[in-house]
Amino acid sequence: MVRTAAAAGLLAGLLLTGVQHLQVTGIIAQAEVLESSAQAAPVVHTHADGERHTHEAEHASAHDSDHEAPHEHGGWQPEDGAERTFYTALADVSMAVGYGLLLAAAMGLRGRPVDWRSGLLWGAAGYAVFFLAPSIGLPPELPGTAAAPLAARQGWWIATAMSTATALAMLAFGRHWALKLAAVALLVVPHLVGAPQPLVHASLAPEPLQRSFVYATALANGVFWLALGGLSGFFHKRFSDR
Repeated sequence: MVRTAAAAGLLAGLLLTGVQHLQVTGIIAQAEVLESSAQAAPVVHTHADGERHTHEAEHASAHDSDHEAPHEHGGWQPEDGAERTFYTALADVSMAVGYGLLLAAAMGLRGRPVDWRSGLLWGAAGYAVFFLAPSIGLPPELPGTAAAPLAARQGWWIATAMSTATALAMLAFGRHWALKLAAVALLVVPHLVGAPQPLVHASLAPEPLQRSFVYATALANGVFWLALGGLSGFFHKRFSDR
C-alpha cells in the first residue's frame, strides 16, 4: 500500500501542479493583485471633532470581525516563479501521497483484483467525496474572500467528506434497500444542515473571476483524482503480482 501510494502520489501530484500552473495559478495571481491593492489603499476616518485621519487599510483591517474577515496571508511566503512552483509541487505531492494511502487502503480492504480501469472508479469516488460534495457548501475561494471561522469550516468539510464516503460505500456495496435509503439520507444531511457562512458575503475579486476559479479548480481536481485512481489501480496490481 505504501509503495502504491508513493508511486501514484508522486505522479498524480506532479500532474496536478502542471494543471494548476496552466489553469489556476494565473487566476490566483490576479486575485492577489486585487487583495494587495485593497490592503494598500488609504482609509479616511472622520472623528467627532471633524478632524480627518488617513491610515493604511492594513491597519484598519484589525477592526474587522473574525466572521467577516477575508482570507489573510501572514508570515513567510515563497517568491513568485520557480520557488513558488517548487513549494506548490511539494505540497501537491505530499497531499497526493496521503490520499493515495487512503485509496490503497480502501482497495486492499475491498479484497478484489484492481487494475487501472477499476482504479478510475475509485478516483471518481474520491473526487466526489473530497471535492464535489464539500464544494456544494464551501466552493473554492480566492484570496480576499470573506469566510466563516476556519474551525467551523474545517469541521463541516470533514463531516461532509466522511458522510459522503460512507454513503457511496453503502450504495456501491450494500444489498438491502434500507442501506441504500440510509445512504441517500447521509448524502443529503450535511447540505440540509448547511455549511458555515460569513455574516456578510464579500469578495475583492469580481464575480467572473470567482466563477473562472471555481471551474478551473474543479477541472484540476477532476484530472488529479482520475489520475490518482488510475495510477493507484495500476501500481496496486503491479505490486500485488510481484
